[in-house]
Amino acid sequence: MRHFERDILTVADQLAEVYAEVFTAPPWQHRDRAETRAAFRARLETDAYRPGFRAVLALSDGGGVDGFATGWTTLAPFRTDRAYPRVTRRLGAERVAELLVGAFEVDELGVREHARGTGLGRRLLGALTEAVPDGRAWLLAWGGAPDTLAFYRRMGWQEPAPLPGDPTDVVVFLAPR
Repeated sequence: MRHFERDILTVADQLAEVYAEVFTAPPWQHRDRAETRAAFRARLETDAYRPGFRAVLALSDGGGVDGFATGWTTLAPFRTDRAYPRVTRRLGAERVAELLVGAFEVDELGVREHARGTGLGRRLLGALTEAVPDGRAWLLAWGGAPDTLAFYRRMGWQEPAPLPGDPTDVVVFLAPR
C-alpha cells in the first residue's frame, strides 16, 4: 500500500482510469466511461487540497493500481454540492452536524475486478481510516449497489436510522466504534 496526500496528483491520470473502470461496471454501467473518468480527474484536482485529504493505493507487482481509497475531514458548513443534500435529507441537519462534521469522510473506495474477493477493499478501508481521530469516520454509498452495501455491513460499519419520509438513494455509514 502506498499512502498519498496532495502528491496523489502525480498519478491522477492512472487513478482516473481505474476509477472509470470500477465505476462504469455494474451496477454503474449506465455511466459513460469517458465522462466518468474526466469528472473524477477534475474532482481530484480539488479534493487533493481539502483539509485532511489522504489516499491509499494498492499497487500490483507491475506497478498498476489494483485499488484505491480517498477521503478527507468533513468541515462545517456541510457541503451542498454532489450528494450532500441527500445526506442532509436522510439524517437531518442536527445529526449531520453531530455525526459527520469533524469526522473523516471516506469519499471513494474502488477495487478493480481482478483484485476483488482478495480482502483488498477491507485492507484499503482499514489503511485509510486507521489513524482517524477518535475513530470517527463516515461514508455514503448508493442504495442501488447491494454488494457495496453488504460489504460495508460485513465490515461493521453502521447505518444511522434515516428520518421518516422523503427517502433518498444514498445510505450513510458510520465507522465501527
